[in-house]
Amino acid sequence: MMTLTSYFMEATYLVASILFILSLKMMSHPETARRGMFLAEGGMFAAIVGTLIGTHIISWVWIIGGLALGSIIGGWMAISVPMTAMPQRTALSHAFGALAAALVGIGEFIVKGNEMGVVTRGALGFEVMLGALTTTGSLIAAGKLQDIIAGKPIQFRGQNYLNLLIALAMVSCFVAFWIHPEMVVAFYAMLTLAFIFGVLLVIPIGSADMPVVMSLLNSYAGLAAAATGFVLGNNVLIIAGTLDGFSGFILSVLMCKAMNRSITNVLFGGFGSVIAEASSANAGGVMREISLDDAAMQLAFANRVIFVPGYGLATAQAQHACRELAELLEGRGVTVKYAIHPVAGRMPGHMNVLLAEANVPYAALYEMEQINPEFPSTDVAVVIGANDVVNPDARDNPNSLIAGMPILEVDRARSVIVLKRGQGRGFSGLENPLFFKACTNMLYGDAKASLSQLAQAVQHV
Repeated sequence: MMTLTSYFMEATYLVASILFILSLKMMSHPETARRGMFLAEGGMFAAIVGTLIGTHIISWVWIIGGLALGSIIGGWMAISVPMTAMPQRTALSHAFGALAAALVGIGEFIVKGNEMGVVTRGALGFEVMLGALTTTGSLIAAGKLQDIIAGKPIQFRGQNYLNLLIALAMVSCFVAFWIHPEMVVAFYAMLTLAFIFGVLLVIPIGSADMPVVMSLLNSYAGLAAAATGFVLGNNVLIIAGTLDGFSGFILSVLMCKAMNRSITNVLFGGFGSVIAEASSANAGGVMREISLDDAAMQLAFANRVIFVPGYGLATAQAQHACRELAELLEGRGVTVKYAIHPVAGRMPGHMNVLLAEANVPYAALYEMEQINPEFPSTDVAVVIGANDVVNPDARDNPNSLIAGMPILEVDRARSVIVLKRGQGRGFSGLENPLFFKACTNMLYGDAKASLSQLAQAVQHV
């Protein structure tokens, strides 16, 4: 029989679910994304309140301890982690969420074991298996992004067959546990194999593909949370986890399309990929360096300028300096726009977040399909730490490892100024022919310092 407490709990879950759905809708556009985050926070608060008032709680000691510890860690991360480390922080969040789902499943198995029905037991097995592999996979992704682990794909002969063998063994243990719940060994073997499979799933994927991996791991964590909801009979977990799972998967597909990557390669950890060295058929020649004063002259007397931010912008924390230079140019009557590649940076929307932090107006941000037709009529394209997303080999060289990947066609601009620390290659390891073209000049140095100096030089033109 439903009590007043039960009705209140379900009502808060309903409110939380509505807020989650609205937040997801609002986060689909930069102008409403911040309000969407606030709605998501409100939904999570409602879900927590609804859970804590339940009559199933025996003791508050561990709950209060967990809330305090989690709040301290979360607050510390929010304050201390720089924007450049946001992708790996997000990967750690995926790992924490997936580990929580796996631990809940393990706890339910220890407490209830044979008492669970077939459907609940299947959901529990799926929860633990997906939660475990997402935990280790997310940790490997965070390690690659932090350069603790080599960013390049880690591949070896027979890797695909080993992955397939472990996956089959893991699923076999899952089926054995599902049919025969008394087979405790099968359950823990599945758990162990899932942890191992998560590692093998991500190590053959290069850092250049981390945006896709991030969204895919987010999907896995969401599906693990949805399975947890089935096990616990918690409606808000089912709804929120399903939303997270399927939206993350759809985003992964869109990201693969944007990068011309095979979704099967990402799903199965590089299955079918070929071990090869990065090469470029069209690279070669001399990179021409431009002086600060000459670059300032080009910008000051241009009619149209497009800024193209990349991970180098994040590394240098140069978003504020970029905005200040853009405002100076606009004050001189220059039309300024920002070209945003969908996979620039290390996670989906990375450049949007950085530029929003610098109060760059959303109306000035243009997606790849919108901005590419404008490059031929652009006087100066300023590339700030971007590499692979502006590499013309993807368009012109069918033998390139990134052939077919949609790019920002900055090489079609009348003049290109590339801000880089040095002459290194991008995350893919490919040489970029753009840097050797006649229209391109290189401005070496820290991007933040270079942009600040350019702003000062423009003022004196």
